[in-house]
Amino acid sequence: MNVLVTGATGFLGQKLAIRLKHMGYKVTGIGRNKIKGEMLKNYGIEFVSLDLGNKEQTVAVCKEKDYIFHCAALSSPWGKYEAFYKSNVLSTKNLIFGSKKTNIKRLIHVSTPSIYFDYKDKMNISEDSVLPQNPVNYYAQTKLLAENEINQAFKEGLSLVTIRPRALFGPGDTTILPRLIRANNKGSIPLINGGKAIIDTTYVENVVDALILCMNGSKDTLGKKYNITNDEPMALIDLLNKLFDKLDIHLKTKNISFHMAYRLAMVMEWISKYILKGKEPILTRYSVGVLSKNQTLDIENAKNDLGYIPKVGVDEGLDLFVEWLKGDGSWILS
Repeated sequence: MNVLVTGATGFLGQKLAIRLKHMGYKVTGIGRNKIKGEMLKNYGIEFVSLDLGNKEQTVAVCKEKDYIFHCAALSSPWGKYEAFYKSNVLSTKNLIFGSKKTNIKRLIHVSTPSIYFDYKDKMNISEDSVLPQNPVNYYAQTKLLAENEINQAFKEGLSLVTIRPRALFGPGDTTILPRLIRANNKGSIPLINGGKAIIDTTYVENVVDALILCMNGSKDTLGKKYNITNDEPMALIDLLNKLFDKLDIHLKTKNISFHMAYRLAMVMEWISKYILKGKEPILTRYSVGVLSKNQTLDIENAKNDLGYIPKVGVDEGLDLFVEWLKGDGSWILS
């Protein structure tokens, strides 16, 4: 069985490609990081460095594949629309075209719950919840456009499933938890409204489980979207206390109101846009919103339709992350 994984040098895609190889699949990985691509070759995974924005190259790599997992994306709270469109929309359109041309069995698409976000407290969000009229940033906007392409492709007969995983963490994570650790190392972590916001997180290997369940799911799952989390919502401050206790590092926080943080982020964004030539600011309005507003997802559909059960709990996941951090990821602590 031949499987293609896009974004195979990214956090999720890499884990997925390696798991699929261990399961006995012939895996081809697409990615931008050639150093990590060489590492994938050590696992017996074929690595291809190409631009998914190129239709001809994308069609060529889809040939003779049975399943395609689309994990590649530009995921950032900051950047130019053109870059997001190319990475998130055009790549999806080209993979859909390639999937149709080569008659793949199923395309599994990784989307994002960022499309739900609108700076309001929301609990137990279901997949069919009414979406904000205006997406919160270019990332959410282009991922929603990509979902629209997926919806149209399904109507035209392509077999596919979509997941929306929330806040991935685990060994190899260089974004969410490492950013908080670095902020603590540099001084303190700004806690908006005391870190009381209730949030969902997801251990990365649980998301891999969900993707494989999507590949093997019944025909009733086709065309559907599935929220994926660890199903363990908790306050941000509780998550931080757990993490830094396991690291045996003193947690340093500084309380700040939402309105103060939001205004500060607006100033930083203006400076970044007009003075720093587009460099990503330390704090964005989106980041402020995510860290201050309650947002949890309902995953009952994934449980019922896919049989999804988070096998690794948040506490165990943090243990595994800290173990990696003190070994291969020790550079993050320096």
